[in-house]
Amino acid sequence: MVNQVLLNLHLINDPVPWLVSPDHAMTAIVVANVWIGIPFNMVILYGGLQSIPPQLYEAASLDGAGAWQKFRHVTWPLLRPTSSVVVMLGLIYTIKAFDVVMVLTQGGPANSTQLLSTWSYALSFTNLQFGQGAAVSNVLIVIAMLFALVYLRAVRAEQSER
Repeated sequence: MVNQVLLNLHLINDPVPWLVSPDHAMTAIVVANVWIGIPFNMVILYGGLQSIPPQLYEAASLDGAGAWQKFRHVTWPLLRPTSSVVVMLGLIYTIKAFDVVMVLTQGGPANSTQLLSTWSYALSFTNLQFGQGAAVSNVLIVIAMLFALVYLRAVRAEQSER
């Protein structure tokens, strides 16, 4: 569908081999992963926006704040905890992105979209090297835990400043 739109707009002359070219496959995976994550992230951010009291915007308007100043001094500071949760969950989801890769490319072509999660799966269930697959999975868990620790430290530092 993307190729047809790009061809009709005369942006490309030939269809792009999105999922079968090592040069384009990772781009297609990233775009699909972002497309899948946007609704979830928007729901969380919308909930964060709904939690901001409208009286704060009214007070900012009475003080002469414009739209940008309201965003900078009211919305963004009060949305920062929610947005940090969105970033953290997005990072963890991206690290463990397995389903998108397996459905679209199975880690190919030429291992250009191979991730730790798909490599662990291939080692364990295709090559039947369960120990190596488990080791790769443990590396994946350690990376996710490191991101979680960085997030928790940032949250604690922010709370101690208050």
